Amino acid sequence: MRSLTEVIESHIIELLEGNDEDVVSLRRKELAERFGCVPSQINYVLRSRFTPERGYLVESQRGGHGYIRILRICYETPEARLRHLDDLVGDSITEQEAKRLLVSLQSRGLLDLRERLLIEVALRHVDDMGESVFDVSPYKRNVLQAELLKRMLRSLVLS
Repeated sequence: MRSLTEVIESHIIELLEGNDEDVVSLRRKELAERFGCVPSQINYVLRSRFTPERGYLVESQRGGHGYIRILRICYETPEARLRHLDDLVGDSITEQEAKRLLVSLQSRGLLDLRERLLIEVALRHVDDMGESVFDVSPYKRNVLQAELLKRMLRSLVLS
C-alpha cells in the first residue's frame, strides 16, 4: 500500500503529464481536502518531492487567493543543462549529497546506472585519497569532490 505522500506526488505528476505545458497550478487547500489531510502534508510533498534536484521548481503564494505553481525544468540547450547541474553541485559537496544527487539524476534519465556507479567510485576514491594519503581537510575534500563531479557531469552532458 502506497503512502499518502506517494499518492499526492503521483497525482501531481499525472496532472503535469496530462498538461501540454510543463506547468500546473494548484490550490493547497483543495489538494488537502481531496486527500483528507492537512495543508502541511501538501507542503511536505512539495518540499521533498518537487525539488530542483528532481527537475522541478515550485512557486507559491499564500492567502485566500493563494496558489501553488509547479514547473518541470526543461533544457533547451546542453549549456542550460550544464548551468543547472553546476548550480546543483555547487562549490562543495559531501559524499551523501553527491549520492542523493546522482540517484536523482539517474531517476530523471540524465544518467544510467553504470555512469552513476562509476562517478560514485571516483568520488569515493578522491575522498579516500584526500583523507589517507594527502591529509586534506574534510572541507577541501568536499571541494575536490564537487569539482570532479561537475567535470564528469559536463563530459557526459556534452558527449
